[in-house]
This record gives sequence, C-alpha cells and structure tokens, in this order.
Amino acid sequence: ILDVGAESTRPGSAPITAEEELARLIPALEAIVSRVSLPVSVDTYKAPVARQAIQAGAALINDVWGLKADPHIADVAAETGTPLILMHNQENRQYRHLLPDIFASLSHSVQLAQRAGVPAENIVVDPGIGFGKTPDHNLEILRRLGEFKGLGYPLLVGTSRKSTIGLVLGLPPDQRVEGTAATVALAIASGADIVRVHDVQQMVRVCRMTDAVVRGWRPNGWSP
Repeated sequence: ILDVGAESTRPGSAPITAEEELARLIPALEAIVSRVSLPVSVDTYKAPVARQAIQAGAALINDVWGLKADPHIADVAAETGTPLILMHNQENRQYRHLLPDIFASLSHSVQLAQRAGVPAENIVVDPGIGFGKTPDHNLEILRRLGEFKGLGYPLLVGTSRKSTIGLVLGLPPDQRVEGTAATVALAIASGADIVRVHDVQQMVRVCRMTDAVVRGWRPNGWSP
C-alpha cells in the first residue's frame, strides 16, 4: 500500500485549508494511481479531501484523528465502500490510564464509523505511536501492543523513524533504520497486521523474516 498525504500530520505542524490540501494532493495522487498497480491510501482528516481523493483513485482513507476532527469522513467511507484507518490522537499527553484511555477513544471512533454505515470489515485501528504521547507512553504501547487485538479489528502500527527511536538511540531520522526494524519486528510479533514505514526494502525483509517465525509465512518454492 502507498500512503499519500499533502498536509503534514507531525505533532505541532501548521494546518492547511482543504483547498490547499487538494491543490497539492490531487495532481500527485492521479499521477501515482496512473503509474502503479498498488492500492493507495490517502492520509487526510478532512471529508471533502477524502471524497475527492477516492474519486481520483485512492482505495483507503487514513484518518489520523480517528473521526474526531471531521466525523463526516465516516460518511464518505460508508457511501463509497472505502476501508477506513482510525488512529488514536489527542492534543495533550495526559492520561488517567494510558491503554484504557486509548482503547476507549478508539472504541468511540469505531462506533462513529459504524453508526455512519462503515462495515466492521472495513475498519482498521492504529494506536497512534507518537501522537499525543510521551516517549515512555510509546514504549509502553509497543510493549503491550498485543492487548490492542482485543478491540477486534486489524491493527496498524507506525513507528518508522519516529522521535522515540531517536531519543533511545541518540540518532537523527535518517539513521534510525535499525531501531525501526526492531520496533517493526516486535509489533508483528505482538499482532500487528500492517506496518507503516519509510525504508520499504529493508522493512519488507524484516516483515518477511518475522512473519516466517510468527505466522508461518514461507517464500514461493520453499524446499527445506
């Protein structure tokens, strides 16, 4: 899956209007869809952008605000039959109880989606590593990731090059491939179904090796 977005969703980044996002997004999205056969997800939290992106060929919606910024994204997903990724996010880093609070928020996002008519099989959840969380929160989520399977939906995890890895290893983003690899392998071992990465070639190898151990994946022509 290729994930395409035209507005930075990094914590602290400045928001842009839907019009500016569309002006950036649609030409690039149309060019990508015309050249590759892979499904493309659109990274947006605005319903008008999601709708036009689907018309331009996007096959998934990746909402980093889990319908909290614009619940009408659920209407777009329901009307078009498009799968919807719901990520946990919040504007502060304060929790009463970390995982229960995140579970409750994601469950609310799922309820909003289902009330709008999005079928359960079209929903993916994401705990939102790095979004509204401290580095210690992020490490605890990764350590307890298996508990998210209790929500009953496919689980997406995005740790690639994130600041927690940089803090642990004391490295800039372009030197965090090994740290990313460790978190990807651990996430898969804990039940992650999709991982979002930057270093695709290296992480595909990590995923295949981890899947071979955890899920019994074998390459074509396997002959031990």
